[in-house]
Amino acid sequence: MIDYTIDWMPENGAELEANMNEAFEKIVEERERGISGYYFLPQDSRMIVEEVEATLLPTQTVQEADTVVVIGIGGSSLGAKALDGVLRSITPEAKRMVFLENPDPVEVSEKLESIDPDKSLFCIISKSGGTIETTTLYKIVLDRFGLRPESEHKERLFVITDEGSILHRYAEEHGIKSYFIPHNVGGRFSVLSAVGMVPLTLAGYKTCDILKGAQQIVKAFFDRQADHILQKGVFYAGHWQDYPMNVLFAYGSFLEDFAKWYVQLWGESLGKIDAQGERVGLTPLGHIGSVDQHSFLQLIMEGPRDKTVTFLKVEHFPTEITIPDISLKHIEKNDYINGHSLGELLDGECEATWESIRSQGVPTDGIVLDRISEENLGELILYYELLTSVAGATLGIDTYNQPGVELGKKILVKKFH
Repeated sequence: MIDYTIDWMPENGAELEANMNEAFEKIVEERERGISGYYFLPQDSRMIVEEVEATLLPTQTVQEADTVVVIGIGGSSLGAKALDGVLRSITPEAKRMVFLENPDPVEVSEKLESIDPDKSLFCIISKSGGTIETTTLYKIVLDRFGLRPESEHKERLFVITDEGSILHRYAEEHGIKSYFIPHNVGGRFSVLSAVGMVPLTLAGYKTCDILKGAQQIVKAFFDRQADHILQKGVFYAGHWQDYPMNVLFAYGSFLEDFAKWYVQLWGESLGKIDAQGERVGLTPLGHIGSVDQHSFLQLIMEGPRDKTVTFLKVEHFPTEITIPDISLKHIEKNDYINGHSLGELLDGECEATWESIRSQGVPTDGIVLDRISEENLGELILYYELLTSVAGATLGIDTYNQPGVELGKKILVKKFH
């Protein structure tokens, strides 16, 4: 179960309601016209999961593997990485996942050293099929481990891409198993497609439960039983000039990759030029409490009032550590925490920081998971995707394109020609 809290009060109830209805109608139209297909992934991806479970998991190659290597970047890896980072604490038996993303020679070398190719499965993921980082790292993997796609090694290779892409044509030529991303699902919205479901299912996660949680929030949203998403998205977009930044304080180190996924989702979706030629956008900032509040809280409290703050926390951790009843000379002032758990300390820090920020008139809201579970994570993913769509619809932009990233790609090509 997830509890959603909004602390600010609407300035005009009638106007807010009208804006929420308008945003909702736009999202319904997007779904009906097929502008974006992520709304259907919680149902459609079950077939993919069931196929992987029936045809791949029983094979000797998968049974003997202890590592799933994901070769992809951005939307092709961040979602699966976020789910792996959170769910591993309750799924210790899952296969190790290694993500080859950034063409950083030091990091790539270290990760390659940790991979046993005879006990690994390799998922090559690129929606376009031609992502330079992905194809380059794939070449390095083939060369490093002597993998030959035309041989029995192809049983360890899985391609996830758009149907008909150049990567799909490559996979077809070598008989490599391919899974497809719906054409109307962009990379940053694709974690619940084959992009995330195939590698996570191969790793041993309960992906059907992830999809179940996602489907619950989709149904609630379109049944108008989750209007807090509309209220929040309309507020963010309607006040973006006053509050152009949203700070996500996630209380748990295991949420670090989720925060990075959120940053990509918002940054690439909501920073656009609108129909009137105006530059609009919401800047996402992902932080981990309590670590980052020691460096960022001062700016929120006494810096410019141009930020909203979202608190994301888990009520019950899968493991706990009790703080010993030890009194240290000269440091006795901290003895009040003795006998409590680290989870209680982290939760207390979250509540104290939340209260202090709220007391300064900063718009805050909260997302509280009762526990770490597949269903909760599926719901959380879809919640943020819906929130992004509502904000984009209110801003009057195309939430799903990313023209601003194309120029750099063109310049890169010229540099190597």
